Amino acid sequence: MPKTREDLQKLLANLPQPDTAARDAAKARNDMLTKPQGALGKLEDLTLWLAAWQGREVPKLDMVQVLVFAGNHGVVEQGVSAFPAAVTEQMVRNFAAGGAAINQLCQVAGAELSVLALELDNPTTDFTQGPAMDWPEFLDAFRQGMAQVHDDSDLVCIGEMGIGNTTVAAALAHALYGGAAEDWIGRGTGVDDAGLARKAKAISAGRSLHNDILGQPLEIARCLGGRELAAMAGAALAARRARVPLLIDGFVAGAALAPLACAADGFLDHCWAAHVSAEAGHSRLLANMDLSPLLDLGMRLGEGSGAATAVPLLRAALATHAGMSSFADAGVEEKSD
Repeated sequence: MPKTREDLQKLLANLPQPDTAARDAAKARNDMLTKPQGALGKLEDLTLWLAAWQGREVPKLDMVQVLVFAGNHGVVEQGVSAFPAAVTEQMVRNFAAGGAAINQLCQVAGAELSVLALELDNPTTDFTQGPAMDWPEFLDAFRQGMAQVHDDSDLVCIGEMGIGNTTVAAALAHALYGGAAEDWIGRGTGVDDAGLARKAKAISAGRSLHNDILGQPLEIARCLGGRELAAMAGAALAARRARVPLLIDGFVAGAALAPLACAADGFLDHCWAAHVSAEAGHSRLLANMDLSPLLDLGMRLGEGSGAATAVPLLRAALATHAGMSSFADAGVEEKSD
């Protein structure tokens, strides 16, 4: 667990790599199954991705974790959300009671849901006034995220809950990838045009205040981010260190990992974007992160809902890979040369 910024930088400089032998074995098996090679398209790509990170010729999804992290943000005081910060805690209680969308989606996906609230009564500093977190705060949230990942997981999905966090995500994307503030903002929880203008103003003010850290991805994560975003980044690093494949939920989850992707080449190799959301900046963010989404369903809920929705797709990929007969076993003639 990183106790200092230097510790974190060392971990990012020494990332485990995929098991290429397992991937090659999975591909050899896949090529013998009763179908034209490549006929299952992205389902085959998913199987090989899972094989490489699980280190198995035939991957499995017995233990699927959906990790939802919740945090509050000082920038909400700028009027950037249609809902008050109190809704974050109210939704966390709804998760615990089993009444949210993510509870239902996890049941369908056969996934274990864990929700971690991070100091909801202590919002981060408004990033238009100062750094959102100091280094001890950032690293504490980061370590809490790391601790949620089980080493024996077959797949981890990350998501979030936090009023105001689409503004935070847009601020991170703007600082990391440039463009105009308006390129990254959307209506989030449903702000009107005036609220949208306040979001753009806050993001521009935050970037201007922290102009001296541009080009320093980890500092950007600390100064413009939030506790739940730091925790998602921590979970992603823990998954990488345990060689567990990871599904990224939506705009906020993607923005949480963007600083690590900028700080360490290849950091996202163990990740797949579960979906592209209806949040305006998400497709732009995915393009900058070189991620291709599995689903495009117009979702913009957060909560890990898009990632949980994608899990059955991965199960379909594994069912074909594990259950189909080979040409030889089925007595089917293969393609002639």
